[in-house]
Amino acid sequence: MRKLSPRTVHAVMRALARAIDHHELPAVEKIANESQDDPFEVLISTMLSAQTRDAVTAAASARLFAVARTPAAMARLTPRRIEKLIYPVSFYRHKATHVKETCRLLVQRFNGRVPSTMEELLMLPGVGRKTANLVLILSFKSLKNICVDTHVHRISNRLGWVRTRTPEETEHALYESTREQWWPYINLYLVTWGQNVCRPIYPRCDACIIREHCPRIGVTQIGKR
Repeated sequence: MRKLSPRTVHAVMRALARAIDHHELPAVEKIANESQDDPFEVLISTMLSAQTRDAVTAAASARLFAVARTPAAMARLTPRRIEKLIYPVSFYRHKATHVKETCRLLVQRFNGRVPSTMEELLMLPGVGRKTANLVLILSFKSLKNICVDTHVHRISNRLGWVRTRTPEETEHALYESTREQWWPYINLYLVTWGQNVCRPIYPRCDACIIREHCPRIGVTQIGKR
């Protein structure tokens, strides 16, 4: 694998920083903005967002927060009530159980506050590195974390920045292959681009402003503009 040039990463990230202004923000980013980066709302909405379309995540989060806006209030809800509020997010039954148990732990172990360290966040049911990293970046303004979801994993490999099999491998590889100044922005830029242009199937390569920097690794067919 060729060595990744810092200039290439810089060019891609600067181009995406300008280009995403023309696209809608990912659901969790919008929720973070609207809630003034409230850690609890960012945590819960990120938990709901896994393998779920943004519009569904946003609507489910709004219904849930309309009924319970604090860990204590949400912990008092039954799993069945949470299920009804968050349906049709993917795996809504499992997520309802995780949300309730997470809220119970927030109340009992963390005095009703969302913890601000990776180690503590990973103690919460249903919280993996993706969720923990996004909470740390959005709510606690961490400059030391990279959040990797399926979009970041896919695009990082298409660009040739990494050669990895899983999002967790991609996260650790990106720490090695990119400069720290870009870490908090990788998720926002690549997720926005992945939802709109660099799609999983039939990516819109002809409409992509970073195509000159992209070897299109793994791309077999492209979509229309």
